[in-house]
Amino acid sequence: MSMREIDPITLEVIRNALASTADEMALIVMRSAYSPVVRDIMDYSTALCDAKGRVIAQGLTLPIQLCSFPRIMGFVRERYGDTLKPGDILIANDPYGSGGQHLPDIYILKPIFVASRLAGFAATVAHHTDLGGIVPGSVAIYATEIQQEGLRLPLLKLYEAGEPVDSVFRIIEANTRSPVEVLGDIRAQIAACNVAEEGLKTLIGRYGALELDAYIDALHDHAEAMMRDVIRALPNGVYRATDYIDGVGENPQPLPIVATVTVADDTIDIDFTGTADQVAASINCPISLPESASFCAIRCLSQQDIPNCEGYLRPITVRAPEGCLVNPRYPAACGARGVVGYRVFDAIMQALAQIVPERAMGGSEGGPYLLAAGGTHEGRPFVLNEMVVGTWGARAGKDGIEGISNPAANLSNQPVEMIEADMPVEVLRYGLVPDTGGPGEFRGGLSFIREFRFLAPIRFVLRGDRRDHPPFGFEGGSPGAPSAHILIRADGTEQSLPTMPMESFTARAGDVFRLIGAGGGGYGDVLRRDPIRIEDDLREGKVTAEGAARDYGVVFAADGATIDQAATMRRRAELAEART
Repeated sequence: MSMREIDPITLEVIRNALASTADEMALIVMRSAYSPVVRDIMDYSTALCDAKGRVIAQGLTLPIQLCSFPRIMGFVRERYGDTLKPGDILIANDPYGSGGQHLPDIYILKPIFVASRLAGFAATVAHHTDLGGIVPGSVAIYATEIQQEGLRLPLLKLYEAGEPVDSVFRIIEANTRSPVEVLGDIRAQIAACNVAEEGLKTLIGRYGALELDAYIDALHDHAEAMMRDVIRALPNGVYRATDYIDGVGENPQPLPIVATVTVADDTIDIDFTGTADQVAASINCPISLPESASFCAIRCLSQQDIPNCEGYLRPITVRAPEGCLVNPRYPAACGARGVVGYRVFDAIMQALAQIVPERAMGGSEGGPYLLAAGGTHEGRPFVLNEMVVGTWGARAGKDGIEGISNPAANLSNQPVEMIEADMPVEVLRYGLVPDTGGPGEFRGGLSFIREFRFLAPIRFVLRGDRRDHPPFGFEGGSPGAPSAHILIRADGTEQSLPTMPMESFTARAGDVFRLIGAGGGGYGDVLRRDPIRIEDDLREGKVTAEGAARDYGVVFAADGATIDQAATMRRRAELAEART
């Protein structure tokens, strides 16, 4: 079928049918999952792939997992070729031998056959509660090689010709602290793949295999053309930006993430040469995540609804030297790799701000803050995987948003009630912190605070960032407030913890852990912020009167609610003079 014979209405119908199937997969996982990290936090992704392994639709889940599907499908084609049979289901989690990102992310892949012909693949990935390793949750910053992080699964058959491979299930069960949750979540992923199989078969029954293949090829070409139009509108040139990971341990050394974005007509090349070398800690980031973060950042430039298929990736190339932080060599540990992936997004966004500041955004909170904890309570082992999001930086014409997932993710915070119902943990505080959004004509989003009291002895590890290098502002906007991790003992003594400590901590019943995320970066000159907007912020508790005077030059009258116009003019004149 030639492009002339492609009916645009039919193409749009097929596109939406594929997208709906991928979204239905996502709903099946969420509603069937056992663990909070999948069910409530929603740390998982779903996709449909064509018979060549190309992604043709992805569910409304995690952008930073987008490119892991094309990579793992390449391994599937290489490992199994044409030997897969109806009823086979594959499983893998190995970042080095299967294209994964870290060990807690388990991939479940199902080839879909129609009349003995391979028609496509259903693909899912989910972050599992625990895959063994040296700490509960399988994410230890201080791991120095992947063997310390838990169970590695190369690409294996979990089902063969419709029959479960019992030995693989037994190996997984024997290597997790949470067998009920892990095996339950795997079954949820399988259920989603089965739904996708029915959806793709229905489309083939309606259009026929050959015609559907032609429309899928056209969908890839259409997405590619749309992305090339977006890139073609940008000025040619080389744009470079550097952002930083604070570093690991008690005396962290900053780790630069260098992104060089080259625009050449209708193509973009992103090169991470100059980025820090891989480290002896678990924040090394396998290349599929930086690729995904890069594609996500470029996609943010589009003001059109580009089909979420592999075609739009074609004009974008991503390169990173082997052995660096964003493309580590085996056997580098990578359990906490996510923080680097989110910083890749931030670095690219800073480079894009040089080209199209009206479409860029200030730095966000730095990615989800991770608290992985475990122990035994009333004779039963428990594992808490708490990933807390989030705050956006400001954009041209808009303040940053609070209580939302990082732009490169699509996660949710666990409901307090679910944590307290399942774990010996009490959530004392959960809210926003005033005066923490980066000042600017448009203010960055506020920091969040989440405070936990442990009701039983517990061992925990942390992954945070953005304390020494808070989220950036741009176009004259200021950085957001830095993050903080504080352990408060039952006797009232406080200990400030590193953002990424190279050790685990033991807390006793009654101890409290306070997590304060970073605030989003601001946009534009702070003295151009309309005082009425600051009056609204004061009323909503987003700034204090003291913060308004200090950061924005807006002074409130004695009633604490009305702007003192004369005092405001004097204060803003003082701030303007101080600049010169």
